[in-house]
Amino acid sequence: MARQNEMQTSNKIKNGVEKVTHYKQLQIWQKAITLTKLIYKLTDGFPDRERFGLTSQMRRAAVSVPSNIAEGQARHGTREFLQFLSHASGSLAELETQILLSEELGFCEHADVAQVNDCIAELQKMLAAIRQKLSEKAMVASASH
Repeated sequence: MARQNEMQTSNKIKNGVEKVTHYKQLQIWQKAITLTKLIYKLTDGFPDRERFGLTSQMRRAAVSVPSNIAEGQARHGTREFLQFLSHASGSLAELETQILLSEELGFCEHADVAQVNDCIAELQKMLAAIRQKLSEKAMVASASH
């Protein structure tokens, strides 16, 4: 039994870092879920006439971020994960644009979106960092083949 526990531990920990076995363990996915909830709260205050316009687009873009992170991680291939992280980055840029537009149209105030913008900026940094790390891993893997 002790040997089995030792093997499980060694499978989970590599170089002192616990290996992620599910996307829900990723901090970046958790942060993206937080962003999505913030967007839903923000768009609740938008005019009813925007229900099928900007509200819908912003919610879809927000949901796309954690969805792409989850799908990419679940595929277990570094190159595929990178592709889905790229989609998540695109969705963040789309969302950032839509937030600016919603402010300019008077659907929300700058103070209302400060927390959302901070969350987007943090996610952009996190995505850039994980993409860089995975790109390096992919290059090392392709060089060894």
